Amino acid sequence: MLMPPFELHHPATVEEACALAATLMEQGQSFDWVAGGTDVLPNYKWRINPKPHVISLASISDAFTLSPSEIGCMVTLDTLVASEHAHPLLRQAAAKVASSLIRKSATVGGNLCLDTRCFWYNQSEDWRRSIDWCHKADCGTGADCRVIPNQNTLCVATYQGDLAPNFMVLNASVLIVGPNGERTVDVSSFYQLDGMKKNVLEEGEFLLKVMLPKDATQREGCYQKLRVRESWDFPEAGIAASWIPGKTDTLQIASTALESIPKEHSEQISQHLEENKGLIDVKTMAVSIQKSVKPVNNTALPPRYRRSMVKTLTKRALKGIMKED
Repeated sequence: MLMPPFELHHPATVEEACALAATLMEQGQSFDWVAGGTDVLPNYKWRINPKPHVISLASISDAFTLSPSEIGCMVTLDTLVASEHAHPLLRQAAAKVASSLIRKSATVGGNLCLDTRCFWYNQSEDWRRSIDWCHKADCGTGADCRVIPNQNTLCVATYQGDLAPNFMVLNASVLIVGPNGERTVDVSSFYQLDGMKKNVLEEGEFLLKVMLPKDATQREGCYQKLRVRESWDFPEAGIAASWIPGKTDTLQIASTALESIPKEHSEQISQHLEENKGLIDVKTMAVSIQKSVKPVNNTALPPRYRRSMVKTLTKRALKGIMKED
């Protein structure tokens, strides 16, 4: 399948990248940022929203930072898995992404900024044209949503990244840079409940690095993932959990691949601990998390099965951090 034409830019510094983005914006030119390209470039081949300009982050040294407290957007998942500096939970989650070959190119930034996915969107241009397009890629036709018809106010394409919920339960934040400066946002606030907007990045901005708090090193975590093929596929459901051992008030749980955003479940945890006098009942907690998610029918497995598996994945994740069989 032929790649559509585009101009590839290689800025050498963050400042140069921001200046280039500002120039293209002033000229009215659209563009994409690319890190490893394992998601963006296949989408271009399928003619899924290609842009005339692509800005690569591969020449920016600051994007390769890797320490216990900072992880650059260009750090590959393979590097993360092998690093002694990375948190064990992040190494565990990264090792479950795609295949070993893809992990050598796929990056932390790319996984966090992964485009949402849907049966009706992630198809060839000819296929999408044959069904008169969809709400996310309507090609100017005003096409209806194929998953939930008669509501064109919200795209329900599913976010299927693995790393986001794990960063969430470690209380991580991201550094965003762009022509208007830089800002820091908690990972739990980085995503927006809309399969088209996806996250809080504004035009010209990109995610430079992820930052972890000091107490992240004290946390033990576990990530449980449901997928069709163990060595390849995107998650159909994923549950991450962490805590500072023995301190139930530090418990964090987050999910992925069940809605348009990864989701942290602090409300369910607070209610559970209040009702159980500060203790954790694994079965009851798992049911509470299961009830809080609402998958739709736009991935490989049916939503009812994915939702039922949330209870199982949550039990496994909680038993993993509590060292129970």
